[in-house]
Amino acid sequence: TPFSYLCINILLIIQTTLTTTQQQQQRIYYYSLCYFLVQMILSKKQKSFIGQPVPPGYQAGVGRAATGFTTRSDIGPARDANDVPDERHKHVSYKKPTEPEIMPEVDEELDEDLNDTNYDEFTGYGGSLFSSGPYEKDDEEADEVYIGIDRRMDGRRKERREQRFKEEVLRYREERPKIQQQFAGLKRDLAQVSKDEWASIPEVGDVRNKKQRGASRSEKFTPVPDVILRGVTKTALSSPSIDPRTGLTTPFPGSMTPGFNTSSKMDLNLFGEEKKKFITVKLDQMSDSVSGQTVVDPKSFCTDLNSTAPQSFTDIGDLKKARLLLESITKTNPKHGPGWIARAGLEEVTGHIQMARQIIAKGCEAVPNGEEVWLEATRLQTPENAKTVVARAVRQIPQSVKLWIKAADLEDESMYKKRVLRNALENVPTSVALWKEAVKLEEPDDARILLSRAVECCPTSVDLWVALAKLETYENARKVLNNAREKIPTDRQIWLTAAKLEEAHENADMVKTIVDRAISSLQSNGVEIHRDQWLKDAHDCDRSGSKLTCQAVVHGVLGIGVEMESRKSQWLDDAETAVQAEAFTCARAIYTYALSVFPSKKSIWLRAAYFEKEHGTRSSLERLLQDAVLHCPKAEVLWLMGAKSRWLAGDVPGARTILSESFKANANSEEIWLAAVKLESENNEYQRARSLLANARENAGTARVVMKSAKLEWALLNLQEANQLIAEGIDRFPDNAKLWMMKGQILEQTGDKPEAITTYMEGLKRCPTSVPLWILCCKTQMSLGEHTKARANLEKARLRCPVSAELWLEAVRMEVNLGNKEVGKAFMARALQKCPNSGILWADAIFLEARPQRKTKSVDALRKCEHDVHVILAVAKLFWTERKIGKTREWFQKAIKVDPDFGDTWGYYYKFELEYGSEEQRRVLLEKCVSTEPRHGERWCRVSKDIKNWRKRIDEILVILADELDVPTN
Repeated sequence: TPFSYLCINILLIIQTTLTTTQQQQQRIYYYSLCYFLVQMILSKKQKSFIGQPVPPGYQAGVGRAATGFTTRSDIGPARDANDVPDERHKHVSYKKPTEPEIMPEVDEELDEDLNDTNYDEFTGYGGSLFSSGPYEKDDEEADEVYIGIDRRMDGRRKERREQRFKEEVLRYREERPKIQQQFAGLKRDLAQVSKDEWASIPEVGDVRNKKQRGASRSEKFTPVPDVILRGVTKTALSSPSIDPRTGLTTPFPGSMTPGFNTSSKMDLNLFGEEKKKFITVKLDQMSDSVSGQTVVDPKSFCTDLNSTAPQSFTDIGDLKKARLLLESITKTNPKHGPGWIARAGLEEVTGHIQMARQIIAKGCEAVPNGEEVWLEATRLQTPENAKTVVARAVRQIPQSVKLWIKAADLEDESMYKKRVLRNALENVPTSVALWKEAVKLEEPDDARILLSRAVECCPTSVDLWVALAKLETYENARKVLNNAREKIPTDRQIWLTAAKLEEAHENADMVKTIVDRAISSLQSNGVEIHRDQWLKDAHDCDRSGSKLTCQAVVHGVLGIGVEMESRKSQWLDDAETAVQAEAFTCARAIYTYALSVFPSKKSIWLRAAYFEKEHGTRSSLERLLQDAVLHCPKAEVLWLMGAKSRWLAGDVPGARTILSESFKANANSEEIWLAAVKLESENNEYQRARSLLANARENAGTARVVMKSAKLEWALLNLQEANQLIAEGIDRFPDNAKLWMMKGQILEQTGDKPEAITTYMEGLKRCPTSVPLWILCCKTQMSLGEHTKARANLEKARLRCPVSAELWLEAVRMEVNLGNKEVGKAFMARALQKCPNSGILWADAIFLEARPQRKTKSVDALRKCEHDVHVILAVAKLFWTERKIGKTREWFQKAIKVDPDFGDTWGYYYKFELEYGSEEQRRVLLEKCVSTEPRHGERWCRVSKDIKNWRKRIDEILVILADELDVPTN
């Protein structure tokens, strides 16, 4: 405004003129005056509400009867009842005050939350009594002390609270398992679904019935009289198209046939042409057969057309693009054969077989020398036309071996095949493939003549030379092979064929000579000798029956290319490879060669002996063992294997002779003493066994000899003598746990279980880490009903041996047998934490779970202990409970393969075969068990080591064990 400009000019004049000290005071006065004038002017022109906040609840236009609306910004954000209220949005009363409101001063000490929700019967109202006071360091220290006390009190109850919470969760999961747990087994089974099974799963379609599907359609068809239909037909015949505006109109005004009101003009003639093309394609697809006759069924052809699913517009568009692309390829480069083949293949895939034939015919004209194009044209034609096409092809490319072979394959009679192949050989006489095809069709005499000509045309073909040698006589075959060696001096197959020829005519001396000459000749001609290839040839010779050639090859090449330090391990690996390839003669030759180089190696003799025991005869095994004890007289196991072989054959005097000779070489050997005792006791020579044991106690007085002596007397029911021997043994060997166990078991047998427990406790003082002794003591206490003592002893045992899976398992079984299954599960969880890789614990943990969770538990067990026989046996029993016979048998066989010495597997497997197997299967299983001779397993040892079964054979023990085992049903 002009007045404001005036004030500004006055201020500028004051700033420039009043510069002295006295003038400074005047300048301040003038400044104040001007400021007051400016504020007065502005306050007169500015409205009172400008710059002020909007009153709460204000609605613009209410005074003019306007309708307002409220938004979130007006009423504020949503908040809980306990939140601090926002004063800006509190409820405002518009009632006119009758008297001036006086706001009392708020006393902070009286500002308390007296709501009922903040009241407790014990502590009263919540809040701090000293919230208004200062917070000092003493207050902070006091708060830390109280917080520490609260944390300590909470920690004392934390373990119990967490345990209770876990039990409640486990109980809830057992009663109502998650859907994920219920379907966990089925989800894991999906991993076994093959790709073909996935592909065969049908697509999800419309599962509603016909009535429901029809209800969702918008089309409604109403039958009309025949007169109207004839009129429509005449209209359609007179007009080849449908008017998109009206469609097929009906004679009723205001109605139209639904479904035909399209957005573009439809030509009815195109429908007929497309239908004709579709029928032609279908006929072309079904017209080809071996005989060239059609296989179309006229009655069902129309029905098949109705069920054919048409291609989508996307597929049709892709096909058009592919056709254009391939057509451009053949136009830009017509000499490119693969382009024509791809173009014809596209038409074949889409069902246009006639179009494919036309395209490939054009390709043959464009690429007359394209072998693959002619072969494709032959393949696409019918059998009759294919002969014509291939005839044109061989005239165009007479040097093509593939075309000649295809022409011969198209012929049905052997005479015509021979004619084609002879014409082919006239054009391509150097083709080995054509000669082989021609020889296959000839008789032996004609084949020999043909091969004579073949080796002249193809002198470098080893197969032709070898085939000719096989058809010739002995003398002529030798000449043929000599000529072959001259023509091909670098091939080993000719030499091996010559060695086989000499072996077949019983010239054994010439076999090794020929093989040695072969190796030296090939080396002189610069051929590297690859021992792996020669050993594979030795395997082939073994399987074909040429044993001498196999042995000669092994002895000739086994030492080539092997370092001196690794000869033993390499040769043993070669023998194992030969056994896996079922080349047993080759493996025997390798062991023979290795023993000739290392005659004093006990490990090689043992491997050879085990090989002869499994794959050889008894006579070969005994011959090998006789040579073995001559070179390794200190090897007790070799002497014992020889004596056992004689004993199993029924030659008891021979077994005694071998043992007596072994005494000379190994004086005071515990193993030989006990073997002699077993031989005599098994043949009812108890006095001889007693005398042998007496001599053994004097000469080799070990704890094992004393134990065997007591066991013999125990088995013969001489309990007094057995107790005396055990007492002597305990005096000499107080740390031997087996002696204490035998003493306690004898007391149990006599019925004195309290004394047996006392014996076990005394033994545990001397042998505190003996797990079997702890378990035996606890079982005896359980049989007397002393459950508390048994638990206490098991707890002591776990303190002594904290990682013993057997002790944990015994504790779990004890609780389960007493009805405390939940406690047993808790013990099992702790046991798996201590021994996470124990298969025996995982096997029992599977059956502790409820049925829906067993498969999940078994998968976890297999992940932890994949190759543990206990887990594999548990999985087999799990399949048994589900009556999956094939799966059960498969897992039993897998368990036997993993650990054949585990007797429990044999017992359960035989029990399974008794229920589901045949007599032949049971007989084979029994024979395998006898040959394997299992020695371990909880249930197996319980039967085999029972003093009542001390004379039982393996097959008898297996039958007894199968009778005692229960069929897994839970």
